[in-house]
Amino acid sequence: MPANLENPAVATGLEKVSFHSSPKKGNAKECSNYHTIALISHASKVMLKILQARLQQYVNRELPDVQAGFIKGRGTRDQIANIRWIIKKAKEFQKNIYFCFIDYAKAFDCVYHKKLWKILKEMYAGQEATVRTGHGTTDWFQIGKGVRQGCILSPCLFNLYAEYIMRNAGLEEAQVGIKIAGRNINNLRYADDTTLMAESEEELKSLLMKVKGEREKVCLKLNIQKTKIMASGPTTSWEIVGETVETVSDFILGGSQITADGDCSHEIKRHLLLGRKVMTNLDSILKSRDITLPTNVHLVKAMVFPVVMYGCESWTVKKAECQRIDAFELWCWRRLLRVPWTARRSNQSILKEISPGSSLEGMMLKLKLQSFGHLMRRVDSLEKSLMLGGIGGRRRRG
Repeated sequence: MPANLENPAVATGLEKVSFHSSPKKGNAKECSNYHTIALISHASKVMLKILQARLQQYVNRELPDVQAGFIKGRGTRDQIANIRWIIKKAKEFQKNIYFCFIDYAKAFDCVYHKKLWKILKEMYAGQEATVRTGHGTTDWFQIGKGVRQGCILSPCLFNLYAEYIMRNAGLEEAQVGIKIAGRNINNLRYADDTTLMAESEEELKSLLMKVKGEREKVCLKLNIQKTKIMASGPTTSWEIVGETVETVSDFILGGSQITADGDCSHEIKRHLLLGRKVMTNLDSILKSRDITLPTNVHLVKAMVFPVVMYGCESWTVKKAECQRIDAFELWCWRRLLRVPWTARRSNQSILKEISPGSSLEGMMLKLKLQSFGHLMRRVDSLEKSLMLGGIGGRRRRG
């Protein structure tokens, strides 16, 4: 590898990559239900890490705060909280709100940094790939599009490409969306997951058509089957290229269930069920006589509780939900001790034997307070504006 990275031949010999297919949810007989992971050489990863360090400063300047994908200090929980705050404020001030959750089928890079363009061009030019399965590997073939899942640079390249589309669509200049704290918000993004929002169905259609027009120019396909409409007001049937876009009352965004009315009770019940599944799957480990009780308690806190607490920073937890959370925690400890419900043992005796320290509810409260403090310490952020900002309209009486 040449020492001078300004040499465009730096990628010579590193253009070959092996793809490993991994199944997603759905029918395993459908090719569309698989995604490929690129197995890249260590030498190539070292070079890509150097390029990423050079690109990152440029990327941070170009990407707006509505994009939270692969951004340091931000994640899916931020966008989940943002949407929940928008829904709650709209409900409080009697405003209808319309969401369109867009899912892209494919994407490829669009980077305009002049100093790195030649290197990136050489890296992606003349790429060859092979597909590895349990039955062997295929012959090498040329590939001309697609950023490699598993490549260090792919998140940066995709974010820039998505931003290129949104800028050309003119969403920043559009006077439609949700007005909070004197700012117009009409989209929130996490990498390829794009959420468009507006106060009327016509405005939302206008935004979607703008994005669709720019998408077609760069051959980025819209996955109609996974694109959904969610609204708190009346809606009509939507059709795009002859296909009907489904209208839903709830949507799974970034691993959390978002409902049109902003109620978190269904989401909490869903996470408690997921926690039960994880706890059940750990039975073979937790019932082992070779593992001490304190170690098992740590395993439950490290592997079960995080599944339940995911996204809890933006939950509105009522008394009924608190009781369900406490009941789930005691169910975990009773299962760990192999104490059936028919046994006449009080909850206090179970907790005394386990000595768990902080309760699950207390751990959730700690996360909520940490998140609140983190947001309040920020000088200026989208999350802080949405949490504290006002929205036009009138509250209900009472």
